[in-house]
Amino acid sequence: MRTIAGTREFEIEEPTVVTIGKFDGRHVGHQKLLREMLRLRREEGLKTAVFTFDMAPAGIVTGRPQTVITTNQERRANMEKMGIDYLIEYPFDASVAHMSAEDFVAVILVGQMRARAIVAGTDCGFGYKRSGSAALLAELAPKYGYRAVIIEKQQDDHRDISSTYVREELDRGNIEKANELLGEPYAIHGTVIHGRHLGSTLGFPTANIQPPPEKHLPRFGIYVSNVLVDGKTYRGVTNIGCKPTVGKESRAGVETFIFDLEEDLYGKNIEVQLLNFERPEQKFASIEELRAQIERDKRYAAQWQQR
Repeated sequence: MRTIAGTREFEIEEPTVVTIGKFDGRHVGHQKLLREMLRLRREEGLKTAVFTFDMAPAGIVTGRPQTVITTNQERRANMEKMGIDYLIEYPFDASVAHMSAEDFVAVILVGQMRARAIVAGTDCGFGYKRSGSAALLAELAPKYGYRAVIIEKQQDDHRDISSTYVREELDRGNIEKANELLGEPYAIHGTVIHGRHLGSTLGFPTANIQPPPEKHLPRFGIYVSNVLVDGKTYRGVTNIGCKPTVGKESRAGVETFIFDLEEDLYGKNIEVQLLNFERPEQKFASIEELRAQIERDKRYAAQWQQR
């Protein structure tokens, strides 16, 4: 996959099928669009190209930072996993925000990305104040020489599947439902860093990663997890939160005890996939109480593994 980021000066030289969106989480609704693109590549020989912005537009427009289920790096990995040919991470600022919907189609999608087909959901929005719509894509198609393919929204029990829906389930700690909507486990990627080494002192060495501030974390608490290290998968127990028992930290972190792995992981990139919510984060009266609870957490994870 070729990723084009940090520039508006680019041109794809081969005909493409394009889709547009934030693709935050790459949930099953997104996957429906992407599978249609892959079908068109197989049947018509078009290259697949995804257009997205390098940051959430709402954060620029409102001035309030917006969290994301998947960071830019995670989104790139997701698109490569799907087999997409081109990922455009377009720089977003006030001038782009004021681009008309037709100019967006004519200049960027058709002109720079050579779109011969555009795949979009019925609720798509683009251009100034999201004035562009699926209906406009269909209306402009004859003028600019592409085919508009409009896809109905994927639903779950009569509700549209969306990134907002996924965030709601993450905030509740309903990780199994969130994973169902995502079509895969919610994951946090990062480089293992040094923590306070309390886990080692207690006899439970852990791997600590610090997600970026924009990463949307689930409800603070303890989760059964899978941990991917050097291409291998291990079962883990993961704490998401600020560790209130040992002196609350100002920024939430991800700390994981990994079963059957004793090697030094500092500096390695790992992926933590959350599978099941055990309990909320809590403050214990003593380190001994914390140690006893960690033992219970480990037993819970081992029993869950056998289900």
